[in-house]
Amino acid sequence: MSKQQFIPLLREKGIELTEKQEHQFDLYFNILVEWNEKMNLTAITNEDDVYLKHFYDSISAAFHYPFKAGQRVIDVGAGAGFPSIPIKIIYPELEVSIVDSLNKRISFLEHLASSLQLKNVFFHHDRAETFGQNKQHREAYDIVTARAVARMSVLSELCLPLVKVGGDFLAMKAAGTPNELEDASKAITLLGGKIVSDNAFTLPIEESERHIVHLHKEKATPKKYPRKPGTPNKLPL
Repeated sequence: MSKQQFIPLLREKGIELTEKQEHQFDLYFNILVEWNEKMNLTAITNEDDVYLKHFYDSISAAFHYPFKAGQRVIDVGAGAGFPSIPIKIIYPELEVSIVDSLNKRISFLEHLASSLQLKNVFFHHDRAETFGQNKQHREAYDIVTARAVARMSVLSELCLPLVKVGGDFLAMKAAGTPNELEDASKAITLLGGKIVSDNAFTLPIEESERHIVHLHKEKATPKKYPRKPGTPNKLPL
């Protein structure tokens, strides 16, 4: 997906980019490639691939969920900023936070946010398991996002504790999601969530399968979740 294709394909979805936003995506790509030479941020560095598999793919969450100004969003394990930074560019009135376990990635994200002149963005160097037990952040967010982090049974334990009651969790997944959801259904209920939808679609051009899973937080997560670092992955609920 070239930059030239990116703009009309978003327009088809009702998203009209301003010149400033086009420039922000261009700058994002250049900073990503520059920093990727010093540290491992992504295996995808070709411009067309970045626009399709990182930028467009991240924004696809907005095709299935109505983001609103003022909402507090936290992205768990965002790596090089996906999906939350492309979403923030499209919806600058969101408050966006990212939690990531690698300090080098946090340094990159701080530089990126400053270069793109993004306001109301916050970065936290922490494991999701300990962050989810932090009283300042636990059940404090309207929306939690995660993209390609873990299986749904693990991901639900890392993310649902951060969603406030009445809020939403958006998991961005690939093929095999229906089976993952089936395996995770008990865990989702235990953690206070409810499956609202699994929106399946294909990414343009390469035609790969994608899913936007929407969970709604109906009740508070029991205090013992998330468990200690590493435990959700070793012993999924």
